[in-house]
Amino acid sequence: MGRSILAFVVLLSACVSLSAQWLHYPTPGIPRTPDGKPNLSAPGPKTPDGKPDLSGIWNIQDNPGQTQFLDIAPSVQGGLPYRTGIAELTKARSAPPKTSEPITRCLPIGIVERHTWIGGLKKIVQIPGLLLILNEYNTSFRQIFTDGRPLPTLDQTAWDGYSIGKWEGDTLVVETIGFRDGQWLDTEGKPLTDAAKVTERFRRVDFGHLEVEITIDDPKAYTKPWTFKVNQVLVPDTELLEFICLENEKDIQHMNAGAQKLGGEAK
Repeated sequence: MGRSILAFVVLLSACVSLSAQWLHYPTPGIPRTPDGKPNLSAPGPKTPDGKPDLSGIWNIQDNPGQTQFLDIAPSVQGGLPYRTGIAELTKARSAPPKTSEPITRCLPIGIVERHTWIGGLKKIVQIPGLLLILNEYNTSFRQIFTDGRPLPTLDQTAWDGYSIGKWEGDTLVVETIGFRDGQWLDTEGKPLTDAAKVTERFRRVDFGHLEVEITIDDPKAYTKPWTFKVNQVLVPDTELLEFICLENEKDIQHMNAGAQKLGGEAK
């Protein structure tokens, strides 16, 4: 469900004023131009210990992010280094009607796909020893521990895996392992397996722009690690809304009906 439509539905169902949702409440601490608009090119904020503060509500920047959400491959220099059979798996997953796609089924979409989804706001909350990412989609969260702990010994995999971070200068380097097997990296079905390690490098370029470099090292699916970059933009003067994908979801029934029709026509 689109964010603007979602806001309207929530407004009607709750019978409250729009201001009660804080959608237009000025975000404290944002530098502004003389006309009152957020100055996104101002210097980025710092924490008391002098590290960049990544806090804020972020979204993918314009159409390049939307293209990556649909298909990461054009963003990767030299193309994706598939192992034998993985290109065929991706092709089969991406064939219509794509009823196994995670978003179609309202399942979690994983940390990589969330970085590239233009419709999914996320809120970063940075405190000593911990960075939280609150996701509007399915009202979910992710924890990145920055307290010096090592990556864990795995007893159970998870949709988002398990993440630790450390600072290298002004860049937060995040390593994640322990992913649930069979995930999709984009809507074309590129796989992420339980053997994967994902490394993200977060760099706040200025007040309103966040650069994230993502490296996928998944020896089950790819012959070597590969990297691409995503640009995020700050979304000021708003807040996250509740977004439960399964609430009033109607797509899957139409897609299943279309698949059955196609199967009947093939016969």
